[in-house]
Amino acid sequence: MQNINSGRVLALDIGSVRIGAAISDPSGIIAQGLGVWSAENFLDEFRACVEKYQPSLILVGLPNRTDGKKSDACENILRIISDLKTQFPALNFETWDERFTTVIAQRVLLEADVSRKKRREKIDKLAAVLILESWLENRKIL
Repeated sequence: MQNINSGRVLALDIGSVRIGAAISDPSGIIAQGLGVWSAENFLDEFRACVEKYQPSLILVGLPNRTDGKKSDACENILRIISDLKTQFPALNFETWDERFTTVIAQRVLLEADVSRKKRREKIDKLAAVLILESWLENRKIL
């Protein structure tokens, strides 16, 4: 099991068009949104982020179905993780069930009265923050 005190954790909410990114503080307590990356420029953004923050773990949200089984999107995300492991062999990767993070993110932004256009710009980043927060919280319990 990954020790959260060993450095930053970079969380990704990977979609077919956009990727939300969040990073923890070095002590593994606070999650902060980094931004939303275009899927087309993902590799460049990812590389720059890894160089800047030097995370000890890359946490990737896996959108399982409500019954716990893998969705079609899971297969694509697992393929992306496999490619990243090949290109960045020194990095550690872990997946995290992110079933409802996008729905929760939408609800939070709606309740905050964020406009539709701005919601689209922020939802993936917020989903990445929620993935990271739930992972960090789970590690506190263990």
